[in-house]
This record gives sequence, C-alpha cells and structure tokens, in this order.
Amino acid sequence: MPRTALAELLTMADVASRDGRRIDIHGEDPVFPTRFRVGAAGAAAIAACAVAADDLWALRGSERRCQAISVDLRHASASLRSVRYLQIDGAAPKELFDPISGLYQAQGGRWVFLHCNFSNHRAAALRTLGLPVDAGREAFADAVREWDAYKLEDEVHAAGGCAAAVRSSEEWSRHPQSTAVASLPLIEIERIGDAPQELLCAAARPLSGVRVLDLTRVLAGPTCAKALAEHGADVLKISGPHLPHSGEVEIDTGLGKLSAFLDLRNSADLETLFSLIRDGRCDVFSQSYRPGSLAQRGLDVVTLAALRPGIICVELSAWGRTGPWAPRRGFDTVTQCVSGMATVQGGNATPRTMPVSAIDYVSGYLMAFGAMVALERRAHEGGSWRVRVSLARTGKWIVDRGLLDADAIADIPKELSEGEIARFAAHTPSSLGSIRHLLPVAHMSETPPHWSRSPVPLGHDAAAWPSSLSVLR
Repeated sequence: MPRTALAELLTMADVASRDGRRIDIHGEDPVFPTRFRVGAAGAAAIAACAVAADDLWALRGSERRCQAISVDLRHASASLRSVRYLQIDGAAPKELFDPISGLYQAQGGRWVFLHCNFSNHRAAALRTLGLPVDAGREAFADAVREWDAYKLEDEVHAAGGCAAAVRSSEEWSRHPQSTAVASLPLIEIERIGDAPQELLCAAARPLSGVRVLDLTRVLAGPTCAKALAEHGADVLKISGPHLPHSGEVEIDTGLGKLSAFLDLRNSADLETLFSLIRDGRCDVFSQSYRPGSLAQRGLDVVTLAALRPGIICVELSAWGRTGPWAPRRGFDTVTQCVSGMATVQGGNATPRTMPVSAIDYVSGYLMAFGAMVALERRAHEGGSWRVRVSLARTGKWIVDRGLLDADAIADIPKELSEGEIARFAAHTPSSLGSIRHLLPVAHMSETPPHWSRSPVPLGHDAAAWPSSLSVLR
C-alpha cells in the first residue's frame, strides 16, 4: 500500500525512476487506532521527499547515480503527531488545544467543531454566540445547542473565525466544495515565469545553499520548511510579533531554522522582506496565509517572480484554489469534520478526530516534495515556479487509500512503547534547554537527513541570511 501511494506521487509529479534506485518502505498500518491508512500516506510522502532530494543530489555531481532510501512506516506514523513527543528539559509542552476548541452538539443532535486555538478565532466564536470573554466550555455548549449547525458554521466564518458542521462522507460528496476539491490535482507544480537555468554546484547535501523563507504557521506549512532543512536548506522563519502563534509547537517545527520577526504592516519591514527575496536571492518562498492575504502586501506570485526570477513559490490553502470555500480558513481538524473523516473515526456515532494530525503533516511533506521537484525543473528548464497544496485535497488523498476493517484497530494501543519512542527520538541542546524530538524519518545512505540548527524562540535572529553554511549552535 505505501509503495502504491509513493508511485502515485512520483507519477503525478513526473519524477522518473532512476536505474539502481533502492527504496524500502517497511511496516504496515495500523500503528494507531484509526481506520485511515495514515501510515501509508505519511511514509509515501516522506519517501517522495527523499527521492526528490536524491535527484537534486545527483544534479550536484554526486559520483553515485543514486542512493539507498528506507522509511519505517511506524516512525512515519509517529511523525504525524511529532509535537506529541516533544519534551523540553524532560517536560512535555503545555496543552496545545485551547480548552474551548472541540466538538459541540447543535440543534437536532448535529455536531459542530469550533476552532479556538488562536485568540482572534476564539473572539470570533464568542461574538457569534453572544458570550462574555470569560465564558467556559459549559457556556459554549449551552449556546451552541440553540443554533443550526450549518448557520453557525457560516456565521463564525463571517465573523473571522473558524468552525465546521460535522458531515458524513456522503453529505460531503454532495457539497460544491467537495466537487471543487476533487477536481484539483493533489500537488500542482506550474511554471509562472521565465528565468534562466540555475545549476546546483557540487555539495555534500542535496539542498546545501538553498535559501528558504518560511512564512507559515501551525503545522503543515512549518513542516514543509522543516523537511527542507533536514536536507540542508538554510531556512529563515518569518513571523510577526503581533500575530497569534502556536506556542511550544513552534519549537518542534523550528528544528533547523533561523527565526526573525517582521511586521509586514510596516513599510521598512516589508522592504526588508523584499530585500531578502531580491538581493538575498531567495530560492523558495513558502506561505500558508489565507488566499489573497499576502497579495495585499505586494507578495503575490507575479510580483515575487518579477522581484526574483527563478523563485519557487509554495502555497498552502485549506480548501484549494476553487469552489465557494476557497477563501475560507481551515485546519486539519476542521477538514476532518466537514469531510466525513471525523464521522468514520467515531464509528458513525459520536464524531471524533483522528489520533494523528495526518492531513497537516502529509500536506507539509507534499509541499516540500513539490518544492524540490520545482528546484530540479528550474535547474533543467529555468523558470519561476508555483507549488500548490491544500488540506482538503490531502484529506481526500488519505481517504482514497481506503479504510481498514474496524476489527483491525480494535486492539491497537493508543500510544507507542517508551522503547519505540526512544528509538525514533533524539535529544538536542538549545538555548531553550534540552529538546527531545523525533529524528527525520527517511534514511538515506549517502546524505543522511539531519537538522544542523537547534530550535530557537520566535524572533530570535536578525532578518538576514547566514553568511556561511548552517552550524549547530
């Protein structure tokens, strides 16, 4: 099953098989108690990244035509909830979900998911429901019970928040946004402008010297840049001091990255970002803001390609580029709820979200895969490129792997053993303390993936490219 999924990814990205390539994906679903084949999806996306990295390494003049690649499906499954295994000086991070986030019953017994992990989204839900700022979960439950689920979903979004009326798979299939999502490719890689070829010089790692600007938040987008960093890219995370963030999740997704603050409402900071792109010769510009948000700051793909011909623009959206929900916010849990996945996870009774954030993490790996394929095309053909991935389309791809029998997950433990976690994890010293984190999943015989920078707090670094290759601090 994972090899079939990998073959799909390589075919849709037009990645040719090279003679002598050895790829081993070992292990089978289920690893965690879910009927969705999340391990196969995760292992395939991670293996695809390794294949694309190997192809870039070959372009750099490696003596070997290709290298051996192996992926442990159990390790890949663990990576789909990587932050769960984060520890800082032996302590787990604070609770990641706001206590108000979650599922509530509305009129007629239908369920609604409220996403309140960002303060502005919580405020939107409060305004819509007419609740005071100190309202607790019980007050939310009482208020939601008076609403039609679909109307509440729309009203919360109209207020600038994020909510999801829970649907069955059949109900979702009849929704116009489901039709729009199904019409899109899983990964879109398109040429958006002319530029000369950019050959890659000889280097020890596939992405050595490749510069990545990471303007993403939460899990999927940051995972893309983290995956590029594990193959040697210099990644500069750009966030704003005024923006809501994901707390200690940023430590886990910050492996391998520098991190700087820029307030893009400020003309001087915006010019600094333009300079990083234009004068700093940024190679990959990755962003996960709501469609159109960055265009208001002059950061649309047409402008970016004119500013830095040869740039690779990687975009993540919740719902894809077409359909009535294209401009809407969305998250992994929200996608699960509207698409029927939460209904399946709950055994067609009380809905539940999966025990892994598979949509988020798989989307992040697909973004990284697309970015590396685009870098190879730039080397061969020249041009500026755009890569597009959406959470909803990734969710459909996971669903399309098929379901395991309910009996197959009946006795599956909810957690890995301590010994297995230890086998997949490492401890890295940092300015934040000793960080336990999962290791990169893919094993590559000649260019083993690793992060050469420890995580730092948001805004820790200057908004500037490093003057030399990455070094562990």
